[in-house]
Amino acid sequence: MQMLRVPPYLIDMAQFDPDPHVTALTKGADVVVFDGVCVLCSGFLKFMLRHDHAGRFKFVIAQSELGEALYAHLGLKSADYDTNVVIVEGRIYTKLDAFAAAMGALGGVWRVAQVVRVLPRPVADWLYNRIARNRYTIFGKTDTCLVPKPDVQDRFLA
Repeated sequence: MQMLRVPPYLIDMAQFDPDPHVTALTKGADVVVFDGVCVLCSGFLKFMLRHDHAGRFKFVIAQSELGEALYAHLGLKSADYDTNVVIVEGRIYTKLDAFAAAMGALGGVWRVAQVVRVLPRPVADWLYNRIARNRYTIFGKTDTCLVPKPDVQDRFLA
């Protein structure tokens, strides 16, 4: 029996002509763009910092100038930052595929989380959208954006 592979929901950065400032800051880096006031998103950031022992990922707060530029460039609405963005090896992933790409890049036991990629696109998008729309109600929201601690400040691009 052949296993069905669902292709990732990705955009190749080479297909775009981004702002040179954005390209200069993200080139060669794997990046997680996250909502800086969302408790769930900040929790994911803390998880990534704790488990990314190789220091592979850099981070961008969505509400920052660079975060806004990335969202605008990808045609994503930035009013509520309900779409997370992960860049791995020059490819831009969004929604549930962003989570899967980040987990895969962490390696080890975390690769198991990529199983979410087998969900049919309508199911994956429905699930992601429900959580994203209700994340402040379910998990909470802070009054200000997360401020990186000095020991990890060099991992933040913006």
